[in-house]
Amino acid sequence: MAYLLLARLKKTRSEEYSALLRYATRSYKGGEALFLPSLSFLFLLGLVKYHAKGDRFEYVGAT
Repeated sequence: MAYLLLARLKKTRSEEYSALLRYATRSYKGGEALFLPSLSFLFLLGLVKYHAKGDRFEYVGAT
């Protein structure tokens, strides 16, 4: 699941939380259960950044 989210964020560079959740639930069976742990993992690795003002995640890892 983390790989799917990372690939999506690499492609779009920035995505709203709700749109990313919708993508995860449509792309992967059981995606709603794995969504938050996967996002947390990417955040801890320093690959994504959360912007609370716009409720968006941004890809900040190496290209």
